[in-house]
Amino acid sequence: MRQWWRRWTYEVPLAIGDALWEVLVVQLAALLDRLTVRKVIAFIPIAIIVLAYYHRIPVPPELMLVGDFLAYIDIFSVLLLVGLLSRVTTILFVVRQAAARIARLAGSAVAPMQRLDMRHRRERGAPTKPRRKPDRSEDDRAYGGVWDQVAIA
Repeated sequence: MRQWWRRWTYEVPLAIGDALWEVLVVQLAALLDRLTVRKVIAFIPIAIIVLAYYHRIPVPPELMLVGDFLAYIDIFSVLLLVGLLSRVTTILFVVRQAAARIARLAGSAVAPMQRLDMRHRRERGAPTKPRRKPDRSEDDRAYGGVWDQVAIA
């Protein structure tokens, strides 16, 4: 009899208290950690539908429309994000084109300035050593004497 009394006055209330602590504190804290605003908004239409089908509480049509809007808020947010992303990509494309044009303009403006510089008179590809005169060909050697005499006279 003493075991039975101890069990129902001591062990059973402790087990119930531990179970309540687990459910009402530990699991509730874990649920609140996972809970987001999006999940709360998604739950509101479900609560409105449950209230609407529970015939003892009348739900006005305006509240039903709010519930529908909240149900479709995910679709609205996706469309809004797609619209914003398309605008961002368009802006980035325009900025890239403008940067390329500015770089091309700066390059074309620097090139004439380098040509007008007096310190660099020669072109970059011009040879720095004087060219060798080519050897005279056989034709020039054969008639060279005649041309030399004409030039002297």
